[in-house]
Amino acid sequence: IYIPSGISGNSSSIRQFLLLAFADRRELQLLHFWLFLGIYLAALLGNGLIITTIACDHHLHTPMYFFLLNLSLLDLGSISTTLPKAMASSLWDNTDISYKGCAAQLFFFVFLMSAEFYLLTIMSYDRYVAICKPLHYGALLGSRACVHMAAAAWGTGFLTALLHTANTFSLPLCQGNALDQFFCEIPQILKLSCSHSYLREIGLLVVSACLAFGCFVFIVVSYVEIFRAVLRIPSEQGRHKAFSTCLPHLAVVSLFISTAAFAYLKPPSISSPSLDLVVSFLYSVVPPAVNPLIYSMRNQELKSAFFKLMTGLIHK
Repeated sequence: IYIPSGISGNSSSIRQFLLLAFADRRELQLLHFWLFLGIYLAALLGNGLIITTIACDHHLHTPMYFFLLNLSLLDLGSISTTLPKAMASSLWDNTDISYKGCAAQLFFFVFLMSAEFYLLTIMSYDRYVAICKPLHYGALLGSRACVHMAAAAWGTGFLTALLHTANTFSLPLCQGNALDQFFCEIPQILKLSCSHSYLREIGLLVVSACLAFGCFVFIVVSYVEIFRAVLRIPSEQGRHKAFSTCLPHLAVVSLFISTAAFAYLKPPSISSPSLDLVVSFLYSVVPPAVNPLIYSMRNQELKSAFFKLMTGLIHK
């Protein structure tokens, strides 16, 4: 393990961390760079188009699309927190990240991913009310209520990130400075701790996991009720429309929760750098990149609004 000069057992002496490289050979590093660049540009384009389409089409100014716009903003932010650094590391064969840069990356990543999870929970509630209680939809999900719920998701994510970042970076680190991950992740930093103080952060992670599990139960119950209501719809077209808006959401939630839970709660005995790398890639990079594809491909209203926007721009 390479340790910069001047490092002692105190984390305040650490000037930088070493992230894990995806490959050692130069050809593979460049291949990873182009792969990451392609994924990043696809995520920027897809999420950017969703944001632009929803913002420009007043027919889409409804609670469902308001939450989808917020989801795209969070996806853009979260993937921009991890992939640009990974691309730079692969392109210039330099895995160093400064102590402050690592703290900032961890804070923004936890903030945006936590807020995204809370927003996905709110989106399941939105679909539940729309399908199971359509007559109460306007009363329960008015514009003010939607803004408050979205603000609560962003605010809770911010507080969660603040708490975890402050706690993690207050730990004394004396196990070197090499992280077995392509970005600054809490479990990897905890491995460098040489104090029982890390149990405090473990406790916080358990509390966060319990809160996340509560949200997951809420999402599952919402979808059980949704599917029960959908199966009672006499019209096949109505059933198809309901499933087309709900199933993509459920697929995204399942991928996000399962991989994130495995990354943070798996026992150390089954941990390995390659496994950690793959699992973290699945929950940090894949959802922001595929969300636009899933939502746009399965949503006729969004596709129609997008083509209408493109046609209007071409004819100008």
